[in-house]
Amino acid sequence: MSSAHQDGGSIGGPTVRRMQLGARLRRLREANQVTRETAGYLIRASESKISRMELGRVGFKERDVADLLKLYGVTDEAERSELLSVVREANQPGWWHRFGDLLPTWFQYYLDLEAAASLIRTYEVQFVPGLLQTEEYARSVIMLGYGESGGEEVDRRVELRMIRKQVLDRSDNSRLWAVVDEAVLRRPIGGRKVMRGQLESLLEATELPGVRLQVIPFTAGGHAAAGGAFTILRFPDEELPDVVYFEYLTNALYIEKRDEVDRYAAAVSRLFIEAEPPTSTPDILRRMLREL
Repeated sequence: MSSAHQDGGSIGGPTVRRMQLGARLRRLREANQVTRETAGYLIRASESKISRMELGRVGFKERDVADLLKLYGVTDEAERSELLSVVREANQPGWWHRFGDLLPTWFQYYLDLEAAASLIRTYEVQFVPGLLQTEEYARSVIMLGYGESGGEEVDRRVELRMIRKQVLDRSDNSRLWAVVDEAVLRRPIGGRKVMRGQLESLLEATELPGVRLQVIPFTAGGHAAAGGAFTILRFPDEELPDVVYFEYLTNALYIEKRDEVDRYAAAVSRLFIEAEPPTSTPDILRRMLREL
């Protein structure tokens, strides 16, 4: 695992550093009553470019940030130096850089968010959540989509997924709260032996302090999130909004608008109530192992 992924100071990767820096710049601009239009004019950019910078959607040039800090009245050398160092961090490659040839941009963005999140709430209807997959199960899932790509690419994709799991080993209390449909645990991905290993691994995961796993049984009927799988990411920096993530075959959707995020947060909260309680999960998994 790269040092950038291990170091708590830069755990978020470039995406989250851009979001943090953008939020700081927005606060400074608003505190000094500078319009986005004025800020954009200063750095030869549009009002919408300033908006995208403040949301962390684009990269930063050190010169542009230096000019904006001057406009916003930031003259303290220590503060300027700190913010410009964040610019440099935001321009560093993510921990996943050596896998970049395999990853579309939209998924690189997710990997940075996942690594930085303090709470990951996820609902899955088809597969075991990626952060809880065994190597054999992950390989079976990856073969479904990339089996024709050749052994080396499949191996690298499996390696990437296993590195992602290390987020649950961190000491800064990164937490995963996952709800899975019973179908996820019944679907024999990779065959009986692979599935047995996966269920045993999930049983072990229920003992981890940072993992909470719940199952929605078939008997529950319809439920709050019938629309499909999604993930909500929360960050330790209160300036950063929660992000809802959906993945589909060729792209992903990120939702950050407060009212829409709130609807998903309400849906996942209802799922936590409708699912079997976390204390029942070990018994459910043991029963399924007996039935395999």
